[in-house]
This record gives sequence, C-alpha cells and structure tokens, in this order.
Amino acid sequence: MESFLDNLTEVNDVVNTFVWTKFGVWLLIAVGIILTVITGFFQVTHIGHWFKKTIGSLFDGKVKAHTGEKASISQFQALCTALAATVGVGNIAGVSAAIVTGGPGAVFWMWMAAFFGMMTNYSENILGIYFRRKNMQGEWSGGAMYYLQDGLGGYKGMKHVGKALAIIFAICAVLASFGIGNMGQVNKIVLNFTNSFKVNALSDVVLYTSGGTDVTLYMLIVGLVIMLLVGVVVIGGLQRIASVAEKIIPTMVILYVIGSLVIIFGNITRIGDAFGAIFSMAFTKEAAWGGATGVAFKTIITQGCKRGVFSNEAGLGSSVMVHSNSNVVEPVKQGLWGIFEVFADTIVVCTMTALTVLTSGVIDLDTGLLPEGVSDSTLVAESFNTVFSVGDFHFGKYFIALAILLFAFTTVLGWSHYGTKAVEYLSGKAAPVVTKIYKVIFVLAIMGGALLTSSIAWDISDTFNGMMMIPNLIGVLALAPLVIKLTRNYVQRRIKGKTDVKPILSHFPEIQEENAKKIAETGEE
Repeated sequence: MESFLDNLTEVNDVVNTFVWTKFGVWLLIAVGIILTVITGFFQVTHIGHWFKKTIGSLFDGKVKAHTGEKASISQFQALCTALAATVGVGNIAGVSAAIVTGGPGAVFWMWMAAFFGMMTNYSENILGIYFRRKNMQGEWSGGAMYYLQDGLGGYKGMKHVGKALAIIFAICAVLASFGIGNMGQVNKIVLNFTNSFKVNALSDVVLYTSGGTDVTLYMLIVGLVIMLLVGVVVIGGLQRIASVAEKIIPTMVILYVIGSLVIIFGNITRIGDAFGAIFSMAFTKEAAWGGATGVAFKTIITQGCKRGVFSNEAGLGSSVMVHSNSNVVEPVKQGLWGIFEVFADTIVVCTMTALTVLTSGVIDLDTGLLPEGVSDSTLVAESFNTVFSVGDFHFGKYFIALAILLFAFTTVLGWSHYGTKAVEYLSGKAAPVVTKIYKVIFVLAIMGGALLTSSIAWDISDTFNGMMMIPNLIGVLALAPLVIKLTRNYVQRRIKGKTDVKPILSHFPEIQEENAKKIAETGEE
C-alpha cells in the first residue's frame, strides 16, 4: 500500500507541476491578457461603471432583494456564494506562503494575475448567463460545461470536441469538489481550531496514529459538528447556501479588513518599506530572500500568479456555476460582478494579508527570515498577535483561527453547489436522484477531511482543480468573439444610451425573447 501511495504521489507531482507551474498558470495569464486587450482594457476604461453597478448598487432592491423565483438567487447572493468558495484558506495561509517562498515581490505578480483575471472572470460569467438554461426542477443551470457544449460545440466540426471537453471539465469539477472544496478545507479548519482552542481532555484521547500524526477525539468531535452544520445547509439547496453566504462573507471580510488595517496603521512607519520590498523584489533576477541561495525570478512570478489564481479562481470556470443562478437578465451585468469578485478577493483581502505580514515586523524584509517556531501557516496569526495582545495573552491567533474556520466553512458550501451542478450535467435525466446522492456523499466526506493525516488527497484534488481550467480556457478563448459582441452591445445600450440597438441576452430564442420583453417593460438589467 505504501509503495502504491508513493507511486501515486510521484505521478501526481508530475501532472500537478505541469498543470500549475509549467503550463496552467501561464495559460491563465495569457488568456487574461488577450481578453483584457480585445475588450479595450474594460476593467480600467469602465471602472466607474462596474463599481457603480456592483458595490455601488447594493442599496438597489433589484440587486440585493431576495428573489421569489425558485430558479434564481439575487445578484448579491450570487456574488457572496461565489466569494464563499474563493475567499478561504488561500487568502490567509496561501498569501503568507507566497511571501515566504517567493518573497514580497510575489505580491506584485499576485496583483497582476488578479488584474488580468478580472477580465477572464468577466468573460466566464457573460458566457455562463448567455448559455444557461433551466433544469427539470425549474432552476437555472449554467457553467463551463454548457458554453463548451453549445458554444464551442456550435462551431463547424467541433460538436464532439465541445461535448468531450464539457464532460472532462465536469468530471474534474466533481473530483475537485471533494478535495479542494471539501476535505482540504475541513482539514485546515480542524487543525487550526484544535491547535488554537485547546481542550486537553479531548486532545489527549488518541484514536489512532498515522504517518506519525495523532488523530484525536477532539478532531473527531469538531469534524462531526462541521458535518452536521454543512449537512443542514447543503441539503437545503442553493437558496439556503446563498442565504448563509450573504450573512457570513460580508461580515467576515469587513472584520478581517478592519483587523488588518488596525495592524497596518499601527505599524504605519513600515508601510513604505513594505511597498518598497514588493516593487523592488518583483523584478530582480535573484532576490536575496529566505537564505543565502536567494529566490529565482521565475519562482517570484510563479508563486505570485499561482497564489493569486488559487485565491480568486478566475479562469477555472468554477464560480460561473453559481453566477449563472443570478436573477440578472443582462449577461454583461453579471460579468461586472465577476470583475468585482476578483477585485474583492485578491486586490482587497489578499492585499490586506500581505501588508499585515510585511508591516508587522514578524518577518525580516531584508532576508525573509522568520522567528523560531513561526512558519508560513502561522505567520498571519503571529502578525495579528503583534497588535492584538494583552500582556502574555495573544488573541490575534484566535481571530485568525475563527476567520479560517468561517472562510473555509463557506468555501465548502460554495463548492458543494459547484459539484452538484457538475453532477447534474453528467447525470442527464437521472439528475434529480443522482444530485441528492452526491450531496449525501459530499457531506459524509467531511469526516475524511477532519481525520486526514496524509496530504495525498489534497494534492490530487489540487491537480483536478487545475485540470478544470484547461478545457474552460479553451472554451473562453474560442468564444472570445462572442464576448466582444456582447460587450459592445451592452456598451452601446447601457453606457452610450443608444435606444435603437437590440439587446443580445441568450443563446436560446425563447429565453432571448422573454428577457428582451422584460427589459422593454421594466428596464430591468
């Protein structure tokens, strides 16, 4: 068995390195650059418009009010559910790992990945809304599977190619949902919670030992509680997931940003040094960081881009599956929320983490050396402890433990929907039954994450997570002309105010007609 796991690990490492380091990340950046250029740098040239139509519209009842339709959720709920799946461990531990491994310069490349990723996410969401349809329960279903099948597959001679890529994407999404979206997140919750909030009476009861790691009664109990909470929400369907996400995500993001700002401004004299380190080490061929060997330029770029993509998932095609459930009519309108999603996740939350770490004084900005006993996984907690402490009592680490718990918990909820939609696509007419079975298995798998001692499950799911992006990006790139067409149509009507331009809203004539009529009668977007 051990030999099998070793071989499996070796094979997975080769595939993972190719997907994420040698090919995937660079493909993501390339597609983001192409989409940015062909849309005329939309995220910059229309920054006022997309800000107004996203965060600036939160007091608009049409945007935030709950929909009475079973088929959809509000635009704000769609954003929160998408952020629930993206704002997670990667925004805290992932960013600190990028800094420790790639130096402060990695933060600059994280920003670059987010800047171009905005237009990738924008394009995915446009295509998701344009190609969505209603399933047998009357709910909206959309995602990369459908624009691969009907969009790419609609080109001459590409029917079977589009269908094959759609199936590959859906299979990888299901497998990734159990790893990155479930067991990996739960494992981080359990380890952080049991280490931060110690209960010796439970931790001392060792159930078994695997690979030198003890699995305790405390871990089992925490896992059971998480499983029950997730089960109650997931079994209730998307409406319940969205309802929970819209309460937890905005609250936690605001609290996390406020906490980070307290530390940053508490160490205001170091802000200049922090930004100086980010920009000066972003382009050096070999940064003197982390020891005498330094960090190679390629590592700096790779770490920044990779962690940025891990965080916001732009290009993976995952969040499209929940954005497609929005009650929005205009495809481009949901694309604007996609831009804001990447902005909020990476430019705001990840930047807060980076500046907290770099201004706290915990890490040496010249050498990258960490104090004894501090690692990339505890770096953010130690940074919070520098301000949030009373005497010898450090409560910064407790805040970070709770932040990771809630962020990771909502990530599990978001990914449960992604997996459900992928299973629905693969199941065809049997979807109503198969999706219920999937949800049960998904909830039960949480215990595997709680008691996980080997990283192999996480590593393999990480590979499948990356493999989702290849068929997705092929579809997005192939459908770039449609993205341009939809964008120009929206700009002509909604920004330039031309009334003689007919809206382009759906691939399906019946949905196009219904939505066009709705816009004509109500002006609704």
